[in-house]
Amino acid sequence: MHQDVTLISAAALLRLRISRRALPWFCCVVFFCWLSPPLLRSQEFAVAQSAGKDVALLQPNPVLDAPAGEAPQALPATVPEASDDAAQGPQQSEPQVQVHPSPDPTATYQPVTWKNLPVRILGDQKLVWLFPMHLAQGQHLLPTIGVVGVTGGLMAADAHIMVHTRNNASAFHEYDEIFSGTNTGIVTALIPATFYFYGIARKSSYSQQTALLMGEAYLDSAIPHVAIKLVSRRLRPNAVPASNDFSDTFFKSPVSVFGKGSSFPSGHAAGIFSIATVVAERYRHHRWVPWVAYGLAAAISFSRVPTFAHFPSDVFLGAALGYTITRFDVLRDRTH
Repeated sequence: MHQDVTLISAAALLRLRISRRALPWFCCVVFFCWLSPPLLRSQEFAVAQSAGKDVALLQPNPVLDAPAGEAPQALPATVPEASDDAAQGPQQSEPQVQVHPSPDPTATYQPVTWKNLPVRILGDQKLVWLFPMHLAQGQHLLPTIGVVGVTGGLMAADAHIMVHTRNNASAFHEYDEIFSGTNTGIVTALIPATFYFYGIARKSSYSQQTALLMGEAYLDSAIPHVAIKLVSRRLRPNAVPASNDFSDTFFKSPVSVFGKGSSFPSGHAAGIFSIATVVAERYRHHRWVPWVAYGLAAAISFSRVPTFAHFPSDVFLGAALGYTITRFDVLRDRTH
């Protein structure tokens, strides 16, 4: 009898653990199969409405432009001939104010395609690597000081945070299983794939553009963070011996040509925040979308700390790179 109770209890615990592991996958399936199609369709409708309003604003309205008390008149089909007075010579006339048409809000919009994607990435990288020149001219000083200051503060606290995390590792056991590196990597790849294949199925250029922008943002954030990894060569927390207090970790790790092995900054955080920023900006007319996008990105990024894959400063700088490069570089010419 005691053995039967033990087996039943073990089976119940196993089912509970499996259900907890399956929870994020179930949520992903529900979102991508049930919630995302209405979201994408509603955005298509909003974009169509916005484009219609822009065209209507740019077209002249003879009814509104007619003087008060007069009926609107049709524009002449031909230019009238010069009058006799005009033929006699120049005469003094009242100064006329030139009316310039309003600029087309879509004039700077350049659709991203597979063909021009490499060229766009090169242009984005030019802006990224010339950013110090803007700092020298006094631009973007406050945000840069903020990012550098928070990163420096976290670097000073990294050792204390990781010692506390190591002493309380059991508290994050279930969280680590749900947000493992494999699971978060699959979710990160599944998001742009969903948008792209939905766009193909529904013939929605907006959804396909969103997916391609995600790919552009991901690559644009990957190049700088790999370059920083090659220089920092920081040990990952799981590579630090148990007797060490997580101090003196920079310039200690062997690193591959793609930055693998170096901890600073987090590539997971940079990648997921670049994708989340594209979603949040392209679907911002839904107030809940930025909260969900950035919330998921924050959860995935934070998961790298209790798994001892990254230090908190690695995660913050990676998230900052992903957001800023996407928001102010990749999406710089996106008007809708």
